[in-house]
Amino acid sequence: MSLSLYAGPSVFGYETDGLRRVAQVSVHTSPLATLGGKDAGGMNVYVRDLACQLAQTGLAVDIFTRRTSPDALEAIEFCPGVRLVNITAGPPEPLDKNAIFPFLPDFASEMVLYSLRAGVRYDAIHAHYWLSGWAAHLVRRYWDTPFLQMFHTTAHMKNAVNGFADHETGLRLRTERRLLDLADGIIAANPDERADLIWRLGTPTDKICTVPPGVDIDLFQPQDRDECRAALGLPTDQSIVLFVGRVDPIKGIETLVEASRLLDQDAAGAPPLVLFVGGDLDASGEPIGPLASVRDQVQAAGVADRFRFVGSQPQNLLPRFYSAADVVAVPSRYESFGLVAVEAMACGTPVVASRVGGLRYTIEEGISGLLVPHGDPAALASALHTVLTDDPLRRTMADNARRSAERFAWPSVVASMRHVYRRLAAGHRARLCHDEEIFLQQA
Repeated sequence: MSLSLYAGPSVFGYETDGLRRVAQVSVHTSPLATLGGKDAGGMNVYVRDLACQLAQTGLAVDIFTRRTSPDALEAIEFCPGVRLVNITAGPPEPLDKNAIFPFLPDFASEMVLYSLRAGVRYDAIHAHYWLSGWAAHLVRRYWDTPFLQMFHTTAHMKNAVNGFADHETGLRLRTERRLLDLADGIIAANPDERADLIWRLGTPTDKICTVPPGVDIDLFQPQDRDECRAALGLPTDQSIVLFVGRVDPIKGIETLVEASRLLDQDAAGAPPLVLFVGGDLDASGEPIGPLASVRDQVQAAGVADRFRFVGSQPQNLLPRFYSAADVVAVPSRYESFGLVAVEAMACGTPVVASRVGGLRYTIEEGISGLLVPHGDPAALASALHTVLTDDPLRRTMADNARRSAERFAWPSVVASMRHVYRRLAAGHRARLCHDEEIFLQQA
Protein backbone atom coordinates (compact mmCIF):
# COMPACT_ATOMS: atom_id res chain seq x y z
CA MET A 1 0.00 0.00 0.00
CA SER A 2 1.49 3.34 -1.04
CA LEU A 3 0.88 6.56 0.84
CA SER A 4 0.47 9.89 -0.94
CA LEU A 5 1.88 13.09 0.51
CA TYR A 6 -0.55 15.33 2.37
CA ALA A 7 -1.32 18.31 0.12
CA GLY A 8 -3.42 20.36 2.51
CA PRO A 9 -2.59 23.38 4.62
CA SER A 10 -0.26 23.21 7.59
CA VAL A 11 -1.74 22.49 11.01
CA PHE A 12 0.12 23.69 14.11
CA GLY A 13 2.26 20.79 15.28
CA TYR A 14 1.87 18.93 11.98
CA GLU A 15 3.44 21.32 9.49
CA THR A 16 4.00 20.46 5.85
CA ASP A 17 7.52 20.75 4.49
CA GLY A 18 6.86 24.29 3.32
CA LEU A 19 4.33 26.61 1.77
CA ARG A 20 2.57 25.08 -1.21
CA ARG A 21 -0.20 27.45 -2.31
CA VAL A 22 -1.76 30.69 -1.05
CA ALA A 23 -4.95 32.49 -1.98
CA GLN A 24 -5.08 36.22 -2.54
CA VAL A 25 -8.47 37.92 -2.52
CA SER A 26 -9.23 41.14 -4.41
CA VAL A 27 -13.01 41.21 -4.61
CA HIS A 28 -13.79 44.66 -5.96
CA THR A 29 -11.10 45.05 -8.61
CA SER A 30 -9.13 42.68 -10.81
CA PRO A 31 -5.34 42.86 -10.86
CA LEU A 32 -5.63 42.77 -14.66
CA ALA A 33 -7.84 45.89 -14.85
CA THR A 34 -6.59 48.82 -16.92
CA LEU A 35 -4.62 51.11 -14.63
CA GLY A 36 -5.88 54.62 -14.01
CA GLY A 37 -9.52 53.65 -14.46
CA LYS A 38 -12.15 53.50 -11.75
CA ASP A 39 -10.88 51.54 -8.71
CA ALA A 40 -7.76 50.48 -10.62
CA GLY A 41 -4.44 51.79 -9.38
CA GLY A 42 -1.50 50.88 -7.21
CA MET A 43 -3.30 48.07 -5.40
CA ASN A 44 -3.95 46.26 -8.68
CA VAL A 45 -0.27 46.46 -9.59
CA TYR A 46 0.74 45.28 -6.14
CA VAL A 47 -1.58 42.26 -6.08
CA ARG A 48 -0.53 41.15 -9.55
CA ASP A 49 3.20 41.67 -9.13
CA LEU A 50 3.32 40.17 -5.63
CA ALA A 51 1.64 37.01 -6.91
CA CYS A 52 3.99 36.66 -9.87
CA GLN A 53 7.06 37.32 -7.75
CA LEU A 54 5.93 34.77 -5.15
CA ALA A 55 5.37 32.21 -7.90
CA GLN A 56 8.95 32.70 -9.08
CA THR A 57 10.06 31.41 -5.67
CA GLY A 58 7.99 28.24 -6.12
CA LEU A 59 4.85 29.31 -4.26
CA ALA A 60 1.66 28.85 -6.29
CA VAL A 61 -0.93 31.64 -6.00
CA ASP A 62 -4.62 31.84 -6.87
CA ILE A 63 -6.15 35.34 -6.93
CA PHE A 64 -9.92 35.49 -6.43
CA THR A 65 -11.82 38.46 -7.87
CA ARG A 66 -15.48 39.14 -8.66
CA ARG A 67 -16.63 38.36 -12.20
CA THR A 68 -17.56 41.57 -14.03
CA SER A 69 -18.28 40.04 -17.44
CA PRO A 70 -20.31 36.95 -18.35
CA ASP A 71 -17.64 36.08 -20.92
CA ALA A 72 -14.74 35.99 -18.45
CA LEU A 73 -13.11 32.57 -18.08
CA GLU A 74 -13.28 30.98 -14.65
CA ALA A 75 -9.51 30.66 -14.30
CA ILE A 76 -6.71 32.37 -16.22
CA GLU A 77 -3.01 31.71 -15.68
CA PHE A 78 -1.50 35.11 -16.46
CA CYS A 79 2.02 34.33 -15.28
CA PRO A 80 3.58 30.93 -14.46
CA GLY A 81 2.17 29.59 -11.20
CA VAL A 82 -0.50 32.31 -10.81
CA ARG A 83 -4.18 31.90 -11.64
CA LEU A 84 -6.79 34.65 -11.67
CA VAL A 85 -10.10 33.09 -10.62
CA ASN A 86 -13.29 34.95 -11.59
CA ILE A 87 -16.01 34.31 -9.02
CA THR A 88 -19.70 34.84 -9.83
CA ALA A 89 -21.25 36.88 -7.00
CA GLY A 90 -23.98 39.27 -7.99
CA PRO A 91 -24.57 40.36 -11.59
CA PRO A 92 -21.56 39.72 -13.89
CA GLU A 93 -21.03 43.40 -14.61
CA PRO A 94 -19.09 46.29 -13.08
CA LEU A 95 -20.60 47.47 -9.79
CA ASP A 96 -19.81 50.36 -7.52
CA LYS A 97 -17.66 48.96 -4.73
CA ASN A 98 -20.18 50.14 -2.13
CA ALA A 99 -22.79 47.84 -3.70
CA ILE A 100 -20.73 44.65 -3.40
CA PHE A 101 -20.98 43.84 0.32
CA PRO A 102 -24.34 41.94 0.11
CA PHE A 103 -22.78 39.54 -2.40
CA LEU A 104 -19.82 38.55 -0.22
CA PRO A 105 -21.49 35.41 1.25
CA ASP A 106 -22.00 34.15 -2.32
CA PHE A 107 -18.43 35.11 -3.16
CA ALA A 108 -17.09 33.10 -0.21
CA SER A 109 -19.13 29.98 -0.97
CA GLU A 110 -18.16 30.10 -4.65
CA MET A 111 -14.50 30.34 -3.63
CA VAL A 112 -14.94 27.10 -1.72
CA LEU A 113 -16.72 25.38 -4.60
CA TYR A 114 -13.91 26.39 -6.94
CA SER A 115 -11.29 24.90 -4.59
CA LEU A 116 -13.25 21.62 -4.57
CA ARG A 117 -13.51 21.54 -8.37
CA ALA A 118 -9.82 22.40 -8.77
CA GLY A 119 -8.73 19.99 -6.02
CA VAL A 120 -6.58 22.56 -4.22
CA ARG A 121 -6.08 23.74 -0.65
CA TYR A 122 -4.43 26.86 0.66
CA ASP A 123 -1.90 27.38 3.45
CA ALA A 124 -2.82 31.06 3.92
CA ILE A 125 -5.16 33.72 2.57
CA HIS A 126 -4.01 37.29 1.87
CA ALA A 127 -6.97 39.67 1.66
CA HIS A 128 -6.67 43.07 -0.01
CA TYR A 129 -9.07 45.86 1.00
CA TRP A 130 -11.91 45.56 3.48
CA LEU A 131 -14.38 43.79 1.19
CA SER A 132 -11.86 41.03 0.57
CA GLY A 133 -11.17 40.76 4.29
CA TRP A 134 -14.83 40.10 5.02
CA ALA A 135 -14.93 37.45 2.28
CA ALA A 136 -11.85 35.79 3.80
CA HIS A 137 -13.56 35.79 7.20
CA LEU A 138 -16.65 34.13 5.71
CA VAL A 139 -14.54 31.47 4.00
CA ARG A 140 -13.44 30.23 7.41
CA ARG A 141 -16.86 28.63 7.78
CA TYR A 142 -15.51 26.09 5.28
CA TRP A 143 -11.71 26.30 5.43
CA ASP A 144 -9.68 26.38 8.61
CA THR A 145 -7.12 28.59 6.88
CA PRO A 146 -5.50 31.67 8.51
CA PHE A 147 -5.83 34.99 6.76
CA LEU A 148 -3.82 38.17 6.53
CA GLN A 149 -5.56 41.51 6.08
CA MET A 150 -4.06 44.41 4.13
CA PHE A 151 -6.34 47.45 3.99
CA HIS A 152 -4.27 49.57 1.54
CA THR A 153 -6.36 52.51 2.78
CA THR A 154 -8.72 52.63 5.74
CA ALA A 155 -12.00 54.51 6.05
CA HIS A 156 -10.61 56.15 9.16
CA MET A 157 -7.63 57.63 7.28
CA LYS A 158 -9.64 58.59 4.18
CA ASN A 159 -12.32 60.35 6.22
CA ALA A 160 -9.64 62.28 8.07
CA VAL A 161 -8.49 63.96 4.85
CA ASN A 162 -11.58 63.91 2.59
CA GLY A 163 -14.49 66.31 2.66
CA PHE A 164 -17.82 65.12 4.06
CA ALA A 165 -19.24 64.46 0.59
CA ASP A 166 -16.44 61.94 -0.03
CA HIS A 167 -16.62 60.18 3.35
CA GLU A 168 -16.56 56.41 3.42
CA THR A 169 -19.62 54.52 4.66
CA GLY A 170 -20.34 53.57 8.24
CA LEU A 171 -20.47 49.93 7.08
CA ARG A 172 -16.87 50.13 5.95
CA LEU A 173 -15.78 51.76 9.21
CA ARG A 174 -17.47 49.07 11.31
CA THR A 175 -16.25 46.21 9.15
CA GLU A 176 -12.63 47.38 9.22
CA ARG A 177 -12.69 47.60 13.00
CA ARG A 178 -14.06 44.05 13.21
CA LEU A 179 -11.44 42.76 10.79
CA LEU A 180 -8.70 44.01 13.08
CA ASP A 181 -9.93 41.42 15.59
CA LEU A 182 -10.93 38.70 13.14
CA ALA A 183 -7.78 38.60 10.98
CA ASP A 184 -4.91 36.38 12.07
CA GLY A 185 -2.42 39.03 10.98
CA ILE A 186 -2.31 42.54 9.52
CA ILE A 187 0.07 43.85 6.87
CA ALA A 188 0.85 47.56 7.12
CA ALA A 189 2.55 49.23 4.16
CA ASN A 190 4.50 51.74 6.26
CA PRO A 191 5.29 52.66 9.87
CA ASP A 192 2.74 55.49 9.80
CA GLU A 193 -0.07 53.05 8.99
CA ARG A 194 1.19 50.64 11.64
CA ALA A 195 1.20 53.37 14.28
CA ASP A 196 -2.32 54.43 13.33
CA LEU A 197 -3.63 50.87 13.60
CA ILE A 198 -2.02 50.52 17.03
CA TRP A 199 -2.66 53.87 18.66
CA ARG A 200 -5.97 54.95 17.11
CA LEU A 201 -7.62 51.60 16.47
CA GLY A 202 -6.14 49.53 19.31
CA THR A 203 -4.62 46.68 17.28
CA PRO A 204 -2.14 44.48 19.23
CA THR A 205 1.41 45.29 18.17
CA ASP A 206 2.49 41.69 17.64
CA LYS A 207 -0.31 41.17 15.12
CA ILE A 208 0.94 43.79 12.63
CA CYS A 209 3.79 43.25 10.18
CA THR A 210 5.23 46.20 8.27
CA VAL A 211 6.05 45.08 4.73
CA PRO A 212 5.94 47.70 1.95
CA PRO A 213 4.88 46.95 -1.61
CA GLY A 214 7.63 46.32 -4.11
CA VAL A 215 8.57 47.81 -7.45
CA ASP A 216 9.78 46.04 -10.59
CA ILE A 217 13.14 47.75 -11.02
CA ASP A 218 13.79 45.72 -14.17
CA LEU A 219 10.74 47.24 -15.87
CA PHE A 220 11.09 50.70 -14.34
CA GLN A 221 14.48 51.92 -15.50
CA PRO A 222 15.72 55.28 -16.78
CA GLN A 223 15.27 55.76 -20.52
CA ASP A 224 16.53 58.46 -22.85
CA ARG A 225 14.46 61.58 -22.24
CA ASP A 226 14.43 62.91 -25.80
CA GLU A 227 13.63 59.52 -27.32
CA CYS A 228 10.72 59.07 -24.91
CA ARG A 229 9.35 62.52 -25.71
CA ALA A 230 9.60 61.89 -29.43
CA ALA A 231 7.79 58.55 -29.07
CA LEU A 232 5.01 60.20 -27.05
CA GLY A 233 4.72 63.27 -29.29
CA LEU A 234 5.80 65.64 -26.51
CA PRO A 235 7.74 68.90 -26.92
CA THR A 236 11.47 68.61 -26.35
CA ASP A 237 12.01 72.18 -25.13
CA GLN A 238 9.24 72.51 -22.52
CA SER A 239 9.31 71.48 -18.88
CA ILE A 240 6.95 68.59 -18.14
CA VAL A 241 5.23 67.79 -14.85
CA LEU A 242 3.73 64.29 -14.83
CA PHE A 243 0.72 63.04 -12.87
CA VAL A 244 -0.15 59.33 -12.84
CA GLY A 245 -3.15 57.97 -10.98
CA ARG A 246 -6.85 57.35 -10.60
CA VAL A 247 -9.32 60.22 -10.64
CA ASP A 248 -10.23 60.15 -6.97
CA PRO A 249 -10.60 62.94 -4.37
CA ILE A 250 -7.84 61.38 -2.26
CA LYS A 251 -5.34 61.97 -5.07
CA GLY A 252 -5.39 65.76 -4.50
CA ILE A 253 -5.91 66.61 -8.17
CA GLU A 254 -7.51 69.96 -7.36
CA THR A 255 -4.27 70.98 -5.61
CA LEU A 256 -2.29 70.18 -8.76
CA VAL A 257 -4.67 72.22 -10.93
CA GLU A 258 -4.31 75.29 -8.72
CA ALA A 259 -0.53 74.78 -8.45
CA SER A 260 -0.36 74.76 -12.25
CA ARG A 261 -2.04 78.16 -12.32
CA LEU A 262 0.55 79.50 -9.87
CA LEU A 263 3.37 78.02 -11.91
CA ASP A 264 1.99 79.91 -14.90
CA GLN A 265 2.64 83.09 -12.95
CA ASP A 266 6.04 82.14 -11.53
CA ALA A 267 7.89 80.08 -14.10
CA ALA A 268 10.31 81.81 -16.42
CA GLY A 269 9.75 81.20 -20.12
CA ALA A 270 7.06 78.79 -21.29
CA PRO A 271 4.87 77.47 -18.46
CA PRO A 272 5.34 73.76 -17.72
CA LEU A 273 3.11 71.22 -19.42
CA VAL A 274 1.17 68.97 -17.03
CA LEU A 275 0.89 65.50 -18.55
CA PHE A 276 -2.06 63.69 -16.94
CA VAL A 277 -2.05 59.86 -17.09
CA GLY A 278 -5.26 58.31 -15.79
CA GLY A 279 -9.01 58.28 -16.35
CA ASP A 280 -10.92 57.55 -19.53
CA LEU A 281 -11.06 59.15 -23.00
CA ASP A 282 -13.68 58.69 -25.69
CA ALA A 283 -12.90 57.64 -29.26
CA SER A 284 -12.03 61.24 -30.18
CA GLY A 285 -9.62 61.60 -27.24
CA GLU A 286 -11.92 63.75 -25.09
CA PRO A 287 -12.08 63.09 -21.32
CA ILE A 288 -15.19 61.28 -20.16
CA GLY A 289 -16.55 60.16 -16.80
CA PRO A 290 -14.67 61.46 -13.73
CA LEU A 291 -11.83 62.72 -15.95
CA ALA A 292 -14.26 65.15 -17.59
CA SER A 293 -14.69 66.85 -14.22
CA VAL A 294 -10.92 67.33 -14.03
CA ARG A 295 -10.97 68.91 -17.48
CA ASP A 296 -13.71 71.24 -16.25
CA GLN A 297 -11.58 72.22 -13.23
CA VAL A 298 -8.64 72.92 -15.53
CA GLN A 299 -10.76 75.08 -17.82
CA ALA A 300 -12.24 77.00 -14.89
CA ALA A 301 -8.72 77.70 -13.61
CA GLY A 302 -7.71 79.09 -17.01
CA VAL A 303 -4.91 76.57 -17.58
CA ALA A 304 -6.50 74.27 -20.16
CA ASP A 305 -3.62 74.88 -22.57
CA ARG A 306 -1.15 73.70 -19.89
CA PHE A 307 -2.70 70.21 -19.47
CA ARG A 308 -2.60 67.21 -21.75
CA PHE A 309 -4.88 64.26 -20.93
CA VAL A 310 -3.73 60.91 -22.30
CA GLY A 311 -6.02 58.59 -20.32
CA SER A 312 -5.06 55.34 -18.65
CA GLN A 313 -1.92 53.62 -19.94
CA PRO A 314 -0.60 50.04 -19.81
CA GLN A 315 1.99 49.49 -17.13
CA ASN A 316 4.70 48.53 -19.62
CA LEU A 317 4.45 52.02 -21.19
CA LEU A 318 4.66 53.94 -17.91
CA PRO A 319 8.51 53.97 -17.80
CA ARG A 320 8.43 55.95 -21.04
CA PHE A 321 6.16 58.59 -19.46
CA TYR A 322 8.23 58.76 -16.27
CA SER A 323 11.46 59.14 -18.24
CA ALA A 324 9.98 61.84 -20.47
CA ALA A 325 9.05 64.00 -17.46
CA ASP A 326 11.24 66.46 -15.57
CA VAL A 327 9.38 65.88 -12.32
CA VAL A 328 6.47 63.75 -11.10
CA ALA A 329 3.81 65.34 -8.89
CA VAL A 330 2.05 63.22 -6.25
CA PRO A 331 -0.26 65.72 -4.48
CA SER A 332 -2.32 63.07 -2.65
CA ARG A 333 -4.16 63.74 0.56
CA TYR A 334 -3.06 60.28 1.70
CA GLU A 335 -1.08 57.34 0.29
CA SER A 336 -0.41 54.12 2.15
CA PHE A 337 2.77 53.59 0.10
CA GLY A 338 2.99 55.80 -2.98
CA LEU A 339 3.77 53.33 -5.76
CA VAL A 340 3.78 56.04 -8.44
CA ALA A 341 6.50 57.90 -6.55
CA VAL A 342 8.69 54.80 -6.31
CA GLU A 343 8.15 53.87 -9.98
CA ALA A 344 9.14 57.41 -10.96
CA MET A 345 12.27 57.27 -8.81
CA ALA A 346 13.20 53.89 -10.31
CA CYS A 347 13.13 55.65 -13.70
CA GLY A 348 15.47 58.34 -12.38
CA THR A 349 12.82 61.07 -12.16
CA PRO A 350 12.56 63.36 -9.10
CA VAL A 351 9.26 63.53 -7.22
CA VAL A 352 7.40 66.34 -5.48
CA ALA A 353 4.81 64.81 -3.17
CA SER A 354 2.61 65.46 -0.17
CA ARG A 355 4.14 64.80 3.23
CA VAL A 356 1.57 62.13 4.12
CA GLY A 357 1.40 58.40 4.85
CA GLY A 358 3.92 56.19 3.12
CA LEU A 359 5.27 59.03 0.97
CA ARG A 360 7.19 60.25 4.01
CA TYR A 361 9.13 56.99 3.99
CA THR A 362 9.50 56.25 0.30
CA ILE A 363 10.85 59.70 -0.64
CA GLU A 364 14.12 60.86 0.88
CA GLU A 365 13.54 64.58 1.14
CA GLY A 366 16.14 66.67 -0.63
CA ILE A 367 17.76 63.52 -2.00
CA SER A 368 15.24 61.88 -4.34
CA GLY A 369 12.50 64.51 -4.16
CA LEU A 370 10.74 67.16 -2.13
CA LEU A 371 7.82 66.88 0.31
CA VAL A 372 5.17 69.56 0.85
CA PRO A 373 2.02 69.89 3.01
CA HIS A 374 -0.99 68.26 1.36
CA GLY A 375 -3.71 70.58 0.07
CA ASP A 376 -1.29 73.53 -0.27
CA PRO A 377 -1.13 74.62 -3.94
CA ALA A 378 1.40 77.40 -3.24
CA ALA A 379 3.81 74.98 -1.56
CA LEU A 380 3.39 72.45 -4.36
CA ALA A 381 3.98 75.10 -7.02
CA SER A 382 7.05 76.40 -5.21
CA ALA A 383 8.60 72.94 -4.91
CA LEU A 384 7.86 72.09 -8.55
CA HIS A 385 9.34 75.41 -9.61
CA THR A 386 12.50 74.67 -7.60
CA VAL A 387 13.02 71.28 -9.22
CA LEU A 388 12.26 72.57 -12.72
CA THR A 389 14.53 75.61 -12.56
CA ASP A 390 17.45 74.35 -10.44
CA ASP A 391 19.27 72.16 -12.96
CA PRO A 392 22.05 70.93 -10.63
CA LEU A 393 19.50 69.97 -7.96
CA ARG A 394 17.30 68.17 -10.48
CA ARG A 395 20.26 66.21 -11.87
CA THR A 396 21.41 65.24 -8.38
CA MET A 397 17.94 64.09 -7.41
CA ALA A 398 17.64 62.12 -10.64
CA ASP A 399 20.91 60.34 -9.90
CA ASN A 400 19.82 59.55 -6.34
CA ALA A 401 16.26 58.55 -7.21
CA ARG A 402 17.15 55.20 -8.79
CA ARG A 403 19.27 54.14 -5.79
CA SER A 404 16.49 55.22 -3.44
CA ALA A 405 13.92 53.09 -5.28
CA GLU A 406 16.14 50.01 -5.17
CA ARG A 407 15.29 49.67 -1.46
CA PHE A 408 11.89 48.42 -2.60
CA ALA A 409 13.04 45.81 -5.12
CA TRP A 410 10.81 42.75 -5.06
CA PRO A 411 13.26 40.07 -3.78
CA SER A 412 13.44 41.60 -0.30
CA VAL A 413 9.70 42.28 -0.15
CA VAL A 414 8.84 38.72 -1.23
CA ALA A 415 11.23 37.23 1.33
CA SER A 416 9.49 39.15 4.10
CA MET A 417 6.01 38.20 2.89
CA ARG A 418 6.91 34.54 2.59
CA HIS A 419 8.20 34.65 6.16
CA VAL A 420 4.84 35.93 7.39
CA TYR A 421 2.93 33.33 5.35
CA ARG A 422 5.15 30.57 6.71
CA ARG A 423 4.60 31.54 10.32
CA LEU A 424 0.85 31.83 9.79
CA ALA A 425 0.66 28.42 8.13
CA ALA A 426 2.68 26.89 10.95
CA GLY A 427 0.11 28.10 13.49
CA HIS A 428 1.96 31.07 14.96
CA ARG A 429 -0.09 34.07 16.01
CA ALA A 430 1.91 35.84 18.73
CA ARG A 431 5.00 37.72 17.47
CA LEU A 432 3.88 36.96 13.94
CA CYS A 433 6.67 38.96 12.31
CA HIS A 434 9.32 37.67 14.71
CA ASP A 435 12.70 39.15 13.74
CA GLU A 436 11.95 39.68 10.07
CA GLU A 437 10.25 43.06 10.28
CA ILE A 438 13.19 44.59 8.50
CA PHE A 439 11.43 47.48 6.80
CA LEU A 440 10.11 48.93 10.02
CA GLN A 441 13.62 48.83 11.49
CA GLN A 442 15.06 50.55 8.41
CA ALA A 443 12.43 53.29 8.51
